[in-house]
Amino acid sequence: MIDQLRKIYPSLYLYNEGIDNLTDDYKWFLTDTNVVIGILKKELTSKDTLLLTTFLTPYDIKIPTLTETEQRWKKVINLPERDIESEFPIHNRYRFVYFSINKNQITPSSFKEAIQEVFGNQVSILWENEYEGIIIENQLTLEDNTSYEQIIDILMSDLYVKIKFYVGPFQADLVDVHRHYLSLTQSARKLFTVSNKAVLTYVDAVPYLLIDQIDSHQRQDISQAVLQEYIDDEESLEMIEAFVQCNLNISETAKRLHMHRNSLQYRLDRFFEKTNIDIRQFHQAMTVYLALLAKE
Repeated sequence: MIDQLRKIYPSLYLYNEGIDNLTDDYKWFLTDTNVVIGILKKELTSKDTLLLTTFLTPYDIKIPTLTETEQRWKKVINLPERDIESEFPIHNRYRFVYFSINKNQITPSSFKEAIQEVFGNQVSILWENEYEGIIIENQLTLEDNTSYEQIIDILMSDLYVKIKFYVGPFQADLVDVHRHYLSLTQSARKLFTVSNKAVLTYVDAVPYLLIDQIDSHQRQDISQAVLQEYIDDEESLEMIEAFVQCNLNISETAKRLHMHRNSLQYRLDRFFEKTNIDIRQFHQAMTVYLALLAKE
């Protein structure tokens, strides 16, 4: 294929990592065998570019060149299921961790270097674009039980980079890996439009994803039916959300809201009197929490 393309585009050449530079006067593409090729932009019309992207992947020169392991991951994610195990045997459990950084805060190369330092060893990253991608974490990768909240603190203090993580479940094999990769990426993008948390796990995500399956009219009906006259009472709704997030613990919630315990107890009693819903009971609290998410 490359020889045929070179007959049409004489400037085409193969990028050699560590030797060549990815210059801006070339349009870069990634082949299905993970070879990076460049063609002078002046040789390409908009029609040429559109045609080439039907069988080549546009390659952003700001994104670090894939390592050998990253190339294998990228390939295996797109392989037919029957070919996966022979192509890329798995020896340890792994998980995909979606990340999103603010645009123009840090270059992908600098971000990757920072992540490598935090993890203490090589970690694979598959970039979706300049500001989001997937970290592929081996179960043995993170040292000393470092959490993603701690990683955020480190990056914020050292680089002033705002970042969000959506942490997927550990996987023991590569069955449905392509579907899992797409599902996790798409879910993360939805979740961070409705949640202000910097780190979400797949367990945290379930209520959001369930609500997302319901159309807007049904969400409105649910929130109105459950919250009733409290639907526009932002102060009370904030109290209820805090109560759920504090695992229905009155003392902890009162402390978080800087409220006297008896005052909180009184307001919970009032909510029960007006709605006949006792959010001190787990199942009823979850119903109210889902109604809050539906309202958002």
